[in-house]
Amino acid sequence: MRKGLLETVITGTKTRTSHAQVVDELGKAIVSGEFPVGSILPGDPELAMRFKVSRTVLREAMKTLAAKGLIVPRARIGTRVTAKNQWNLFDGDVLTWHFHRGVDEEFLYHLSEIRMAFEPHAAGLAAVNATEAQISGMMRLAVAMGDPEHTAETLAMADLRLHLAILEASGNPFMRTVGSLIEAALVGIFKLSSPASDRELIDDVARTHIRIVEQISRRDEAGARAAMENVIRVGRDRIRESLRDHGETQSASR
Repeated sequence: MRKGLLETVITGTKTRTSHAQVVDELGKAIVSGEFPVGSILPGDPELAMRFKVSRTVLREAMKTLAAKGLIVPRARIGTRVTAKNQWNLFDGDVLTWHFHRGVDEEFLYHLSEIRMAFEPHAAGLAAVNATEAQISGMMRLAVAMGDPEHTAETLAMADLRLHLAILEASGNPFMRTVGSLIEAALVGIFKLSSPASDRELIDDVARTHIRIVEQISRRDEAGARAAMENVIRVGRDRIRESLRDHGETQSASR
C-alpha cells in the first residue's frame, strides 16, 4: 500500500522501485519549475541516462505523470509540460511535490477553502449516517488527541485519523477522494506550527475535535457542520500566524 502524504513527510521514507523513483524525481522537477510549464522534456535517451533506468521503465513513468496531468505527449514534437491548471491537485503525489518545493500562504489558504467546502458537509452527513460503532470509534480518536505525550508527529497522525474517519462515516464514497487534500492541509500545520509544543493548545485541539463528534452523536447536522468549520478556521489562522512570524523573523535577520 502506498504511504500517505503525511506519513511520507513525517518519516522521510523515499520511494524504492525504479518506476516510483523516476515518477517522484521527474514530478518534483516539473513542479519546482526545473522543467517550466510549456517546455519540452528531454528525449527518452537523455532521461533514461539521467535516471539510470531502461526505456521501458521510463515510458511507464511518463504514462503515470501524464495521468496526473503534468505532461502530455505530442507526436513529432515531444513531451510537453502542461499548464498548472491541468495538474491533478487531488493527487497525493502532486501535493507532495508542492510541499517539497515549498508552499506559501496562498496555497495553504486555497487548501483550507476546499476543506471548508467539503468537510463541514461530511460532518453533517456523519450526523445523519454514522453508525453507533463509528461514533464510538471517532470519539476514541478525538479523546486520544488530548494525550499529553503527543509529539508533533503523533498529534498530526491522530488528527488525520479522525478527519478520515469522519469522511468515512459520512456514508458518501466521493468524500474519500478529498482525503489527500486534508492530508496536505495537516502537513502544512505539522511543518509550520504544530500545537504539540504547548500543553494548553493540545487540550484545545482535543476539545474542538471532541465537539465535532459530540454533535455527530447528537445527530445534530447543523451543529456538526459548525464545529468542523471552527476547527478548519482555527487551523488556517494558526498557519497564517506562523507564516507571518516566520517572514518577520527572516526580515529582522537581514
